[in-house]
Amino acid sequence: VVDTAAAREHGIIVTNIPAYSTPSVGQMVFAHILNITQQVRHYSDKVSQGDWSKSPDFCFYDTPLIELLGKKIGIVGLGQTGYNTARIAIGFGMKVWAVTSKSRLQLPPEIRKAELDQVFHECDIVSLHCPLTDSTRNLVNANRLALMKPTSILINTGRGPLINEQDLANALNTGQIYAAGLDVLSEEPPRADNPLLTARNCFITPHIAWANFEARQRLITITVSNLKAYIDGKPVNVVK
Repeated sequence: VVDTAAAREHGIIVTNIPAYSTPSVGQMVFAHILNITQQVRHYSDKVSQGDWSKSPDFCFYDTPLIELLGKKIGIVGLGQTGYNTARIAIGFGMKVWAVTSKSRLQLPPEIRKAELDQVFHECDIVSLHCPLTDSTRNLVNANRLALMKPTSILINTGRGPLINEQDLANALNTGQIYAAGLDVLSEEPPRADNPLLTARNCFITPHIAWANFEARQRLITITVSNLKAYIDGKPVNVVK
């Protein structure tokens, strides 16, 4: 949102606030994954509607439930949020594949370097953590969705335009993929006719992965530190 080239021309220092929301974003990724695999919202609603009370058995379930142990998760972009998400996945016993510019030697043994199409074709869950650029816009499109298994889950806590929303809605509605968990859309707030708002098995939160209290506190603290460093003549977190 800042014209950094123009800022440089005018001698204006631009700083950013890196990694303030890294833990919160990883937490939201798995909030979506667990909601989809354990059907948390569905069963909470069912209990409120009295279905469990009417059950002849001690428990009640009417959907598949999915265990994460041994499942493959593909992390697209292994920056700080992607790497933190990978660490959480490892804790669940998942096999982590990553699309990253890092070499294999730079990765821990628990993370396997993979190509983008390979991740979409072979992974059970794909989570997007790459920046939005001209080359990543519509990264998830009809062709890439066609590579995915019908049991696959797509998660996006990055940027909305990484996904072609009509293509994803079509893939969900036809059962080409199983589900999607999204915290971002291409237009925010979304238009009422956004096809994902009514798509099958599409779970959307309103861009709140960054908004935990602790993350917002870090945001303010780092902002103050940036200002102090600038006043002291030693700016930090400078955008090149």
